[in-house]
Amino acid sequence: MSEESFSEISLPAKLILFDGVCVLCNGSMQFIMKHERAAEFRFAAVQSDAGRRALAAHGQPTEDWDSVVVVDGSAVYLKSDAAIRIARDLRAPWSWLRVLAILPRGLRDWFYDRVARNRYRLFGRYDHCRIPTAEERGRFLQ
Repeated sequence: MSEESFSEISLPAKLILFDGVCVLCNGSMQFIMKHERAAEFRFAAVQSDAGRRALAAHGQPTEDWDSVVVVDGSAVYLKSDAAIRIARDLRAPWSWLRVLAILPRGLRDWFYDRVARNRYRLFGRYDHCRIPTAEERGRFLQ
């Protein structure tokens, strides 16, 4: 699909773009699907065509990505802001994690960057992006 034709496609109102080969990131997506108050988020791996097109559509780099990206309407959230934005839509007690927003962004992102930089070493890496199950398929961009 060309960039031009993709711009004509409407993206979901709530979208999470994640590292599809990262064990931690995939586990996080499973956690979100299990603990969301409502099944509103849609997902795409940044390595997928849909993920790269969504990144480009929101002015984000499409290579060497090390942050989860949350798109909520026209707003784009990165790093710790993205994690806090996700927490807002989870059921309690997980939604209470949004209180971390009171910490300075620099401190939150410093911690986020340390985990992101070492995520493969600490948690592992898949050889390829995980295929969503039949139940999950409707939640993932194709």
